[in-house]
This record gives sequence, structure tokens and C-alpha cells, in this order.
Amino acid sequence: MDEDAGSMKRIFNSGAGAIVTKSIGLIPNKGYSNPTVIELEHGILNAMGLPNPGIDEFSSEIKILKSLRIPLIGSIYGKNKDEFVKLAVKMEKYGADAIELNMSCPHVKRYGLEIGSNPKIVRDITKHVKQESNIPVFVKISPNLMNIIEIAKAAEKAEADAIVAINTVKAMKIDIELNTPVLSNKVGGYSGSAIKPIGVRCVYDIAKNVNIPIIGVGGINTGEDALEYIMAGASAVQIGSGIYYKGIDIFKKVCKEIERWMKKHGYKKISEIIGVAHS
Repeated sequence: MDEDAGSMKRIFNSGAGAIVTKSIGLIPNKGYSNPTVIELEHGILNAMGLPNPGIDEFSSEIKILKSLRIPLIGSIYGKNKDEFVKLAVKMEKYGADAIELNMSCPHVKRYGLEIGSNPKIVRDITKHVKQESNIPVFVKISPNLMNIIEIAKAAEKAEADAIVAINTVKAMKIDIELNTPVLSNKVGGYSGSAIKPIGVRCVYDIAKNVNIPIIGVGGINTGEDALEYIMAGASAVQIGSGIYYKGIDIFKKVCKEIERWMKKHGYKKISEIIGVAHS
């Protein structure tokens, strides 16, 4: 998950089936001041503040990837329906193969959970983006909600093509010598191995309540991790922090580990494994 076409090309060539951009807005955004990222015992805590060059500037990166025939999922964020629609139209125009609506960032006001925690808003944004788009639309939802099933159902009712679960977990680290939160934003999003059980549970619960595909995200470092998400009901998975821990070859390694497991247990297709934990 990066903004640079060169980095995204290297990730794709390392075995990823598609690339998800970092979330892009209508205008350039510098994000928060440092410190914005800290590695903890079992994961990474960050409050970047959605830094990005803006959709028009980012279009040059999309065009490079399209020229290389790399499947691209364009992640977008906005503060209201109109911004999401404008961004979706531009993402499609510039060449994205699918759109991911980020309505679940845990540390940015106006653009994150304030939008993604309201079923009516989620349904309204998704509905209007779908009306203006000719490519698949995915809705990324947060684990930091009591009504995650209601949010998933709202996205489904608005004809979203898939649910992406989960985003980072809202968290904090305090420096006990300085008596202050470590991150400049105080609160951030926690990713990495520690959140995998949370992600698997969310995917499992969502799969019991919606009939559209689910993309599992959170703490995937091995083929076994990916298989947990698939058995919980995910049709595909995304890997982010795993690149930091395992290197860019993680995609090939995860795929090979899944293939070995399937051969050992007599499975020929991934579709045979999706949701088996529900039986």
C-alpha cells in the first residue's frame, strides 16, 4: 500500500494480485506532524493524518500503473457524499479498476468514523458512488464500532460490490517519562499481528449477515493467517503491515503456503474454503 508507482510496481511483481492505493482526497494533504508512527510490541501504531498529493496530482501514478497493466484499487476519502462521488468519478476516469471507500479511519475527524459509524450516511454515500461509477465499489469499515453489522448491511443495501474489513484499531501509547502521548495526534490506528483475531472475528460476523464478498484485512503475515480470514468468510485478503515485517516477498510466500496447505488437505480451489468455519 503506497502512493508511488515504482513501489506499487515492485509489490505487484512480488506476487500481489492487485494494488490498493493509500487513501486519496480531492486536494493535497500534508497529514499530521511527527511523530506519526511507532512500532509497539505486536504491531504498528500510526496517526499519519491521510497524507496524499490529491487526486489530480496522483493521476500520473495511476496512468503509469495502467500502462503496466497492474490491477489498481483506488482508495478514496471525503467529508461528504459530494466529495466521495467527485473522487470516485476521477479515480475511474484516471484508470482505477475498482474503488475503495475509506469511511473508517480511526484518527481523522470529519473523514473517518464520524462518517463510517452512521448507517444512513454509509448507505447514502455508497448508493451515489455506485450510481456514478462503472467499476466495482468496495466499502472499508472499522472494527471500532458496536454496530459493524448494521454498517455492513447498509453498504450491501446500497449495492456495494464488497466489504473490506477491517481498518486499524483505535489505540494510544503514552510516554511515562514525558507524561504525554507519543503520537502528535495523541490517538492513532493500531495494525499488525495483534489485530488479526479482531479482524477474523469481524469478517466472521459480517459473513453471517451479508451476501456480498468480503475482503479480509489485518495482521496477515503468513498463509495460515490468510486462511483464517478465508475460512471466516473472506473471498480475498489485503496485506499492509506484513510488508514491513516480512519484506516485499511476503505475497509469494503467503500464496505458496496457501497452496501447500490446500494440497495437503485435498482442496483444489480457494472457493472451497471460503466460509467453511461457519459449517
